[in-house]
Amino acid sequence: MPISLGALLLGVALCALCLGTPVVPPHRLLDGGIQGVIVGELRLPRLVLALVAGACLGAAGLVLQEALRNPLAVPEMLGVSSGAALGVAAPLVLALAIPAAVQPLLAIAGAALGGGLTLLAAGFGRSPAAVLLTGAAVAAALQAALLVLMVMADQLDLQLIYRYLLGSLSSRTWDDVTGLWPWLLIALPALVLCAPVLAVLRLGDDDAQALGVRVHRARIAALAVAVVLIAPVVAVCGPVAWVGFLAPHLARRLRPDVGAVGWLPWSAACGAAVVAIADVPARLALAPTEIPVGAWTALLGVPVGVALLRTRDRVRKKRKKRKKPSSDAGRAGVRTEELVDGGVT
Repeated sequence: MPISLGALLLGVALCALCLGTPVVPPHRLLDGGIQGVIVGELRLPRLVLALVAGACLGAAGLVLQEALRNPLAVPEMLGVSSGAALGVAAPLVLALAIPAAVQPLLAIAGAALGGGLTLLAAGFGRSPAAVLLTGAAVAAALQAALLVLMVMADQLDLQLIYRYLLGSLSSRTWDDVTGLWPWLLIALPALVLCAPVLAVLRLGDDDAQALGVRVHRARIAALAVAVVLIAPVVAVCGPVAWVGFLAPHLARRLRPDVGAVGWLPWSAACGAAVVAIADVPARLALAPTEIPVGAWTALLGVPVGVALLRTRDRVRKKRKKRKKPSSDAGRAGVRTEELVDGGVT
C-alpha cells in the first residue's frame, strides 16, 4: 500500500511539472532556459505547496475527528476555516496595510475564534451531535460576516476575495512555501505529542478520564494543534474545501488496523495526494483560465467521502450480524470492535 500511494504521488508530480503551456518532457525537467524557469519557479513551488497544504489539512482533519469522536468533525463544519478566512479577508476590505508575515497570525486568530466558540457553545464536545450543530451555526455566522465584507468591497477586492474564498494555488511562489515552515516547526512536535492522547479520547470521555486524561484540556489542545495546521494554509491558499474530511476516511480505509497514531501519517499523505491531484485539472481543464483548486477538492471529496462512509457502515453492520452478543460482555466486545474500526456511534 505505501508503494501504491508513493507511485500515485510520483505520477501526479510528473503531471504537475510536465503538463501545461509549454509541455516539458520528463527528461527535460532539469534543463535550463525558459523551460527550466517555468518548472523551477512556477510549477515546482506550486506542487510543493499543494503537497504541504494537503498534508496539513489531512492531519488536522484526523485530529478534529478523533478528538471529538465524530467522523464529520471537519474544519468547514466547526468554524475553523471560516474564521481563518475572515481574519485574512477583513484587512483587505478595510484597506489596512498588513504585512504578509502577519497574515498567518490573523488567520490563526480567526480560526481559534471560530473553533473556540464552537467548543464553548457545545460544552467542549460532550455530545458529537451538539458539536456539529453548533459548528454549523458558527460557520454560518462567520460566512455571513464574510458576505457583508464582500458587499463592502470594491470590484477589484471583490474578485480577489472571491477567488481566495474558493481556495487557489494560482501564482504561488517559493516565498509562500517558505512562509509555512515556521508554523510547521511548531505544529509537528505538538502533533506527535497529541497523537497518543487521541487514541485514548476515542474510547469515550469516561474511559479517558479513568485513564488519567483531562478531557476538556485535551480537546482544547487538539483544537490548538489543528488551528496551527489549518490557519497558515488558509492564509496562503484560502480555505481548500473538504480535504480534512476526505483524507482521514481514506487513511482509515487504507489501514483500518493501526489506530489513531498510525492514521496520522496516512491521513497527511492522503491529504497531500488529494490536493495535488485536484490541482492538475484546476490548472489545465479550462487553460489558460484556472479553476480554484478548492472547487475540485469539493467536487471530488464530497461524493468519495460519502461513499466511504456508506461502505464503512455496511461493513460495520455485517460484523454485527456475524457476532450477535448474548450478554453484556458480548456487547462490550462489539463496542470495542467498532472503536478499533474507526466507527463512532
